[in-house]
Amino acid sequence: MLLRLLVILAVAYAALCLVVYLTQAKLVYFPGPEPRSTPADSGLEYRELQLRAKDGVGLHGWFLPAKDARGAVLVSHGNAGTIELRIELARAFVELGWSVLLYDYRGFGKSSGQPDEEGTYRDAEAAYEHLTTAEGVASERVVLYGESLGAAVAIELARRHPCAAVIGESAFTSLPDVGARAYPFLPVRWIARFRYDNLAKVPELGVPLLLIHSPADEIVPVEHGQRLLQAAREPKRLLLTEGGHNDGGFQQRPEWRAEVGEFLEGLAVASR
Repeated sequence: MLLRLLVILAVAYAALCLVVYLTQAKLVYFPGPEPRSTPADSGLEYRELQLRAKDGVGLHGWFLPAKDARGAVLVSHGNAGTIELRIELARAFVELGWSVLLYDYRGFGKSSGQPDEEGTYRDAEAAYEHLTTAEGVASERVVLYGESLGAAVAIELARRHPCAAVIGESAFTSLPDVGARAYPFLPVRWIARFRYDNLAKVPELGVPLLLIHSPADEIVPVEHGQRLLQAAREPKRLLLTEGGHNDGGFQQRPEWRAEVGEFLEGLAVASR
């Protein structure tokens, strides 16, 4: 009887692992619906964008110009919601003198397709290509910003294309590291199909890196940011904030915004 019970439990556990392996996209990506408001509703000038990734997937985005812009920030958002939830983030960068391109990954908002790791990288490349061609922003004036999962997208984009700097907020070392903490009863590192391995990639970056993290982050512990900082090449900085993973980040405090502005101003001066 004991042997039979152990066999049943083993089969059930294997079945659970298989289900997680096959359906893990639903555990990683949480696309939001089409935006119901626009930057104009918040008093911001913007243009609607229709982008296309290299594999033909149609993407939706917004371009928010700044007056006398020093450059542009390409925002890769986290794994939940849409660009509608990043309007205030865009405002923070615009007020610092930087234009902003917001885009939704495939399957998010008005973008078509279904999200996966390589797909998010292609989506970021499509947004980058638009920024550097249609908008005419020189690559040395493009800052790649990403939050949470978007930080992984920004880091990979910086490996593929030239840029001025990378800003990663609430960045994790790798997605399996996050999953292993959230699901300690599963062999996450064995069955993970999506890697987003930032720890392996940051040493390759040859541009300034600003990491922003809250010690109170309940989803991606601050230790992830500290390990990334240690692995990265100079110049690099870590800005410690407060609040939970989804509490708004650096734009919530004037002193945090000022530190981000100082980092960006240093890039603008260096590119003159």
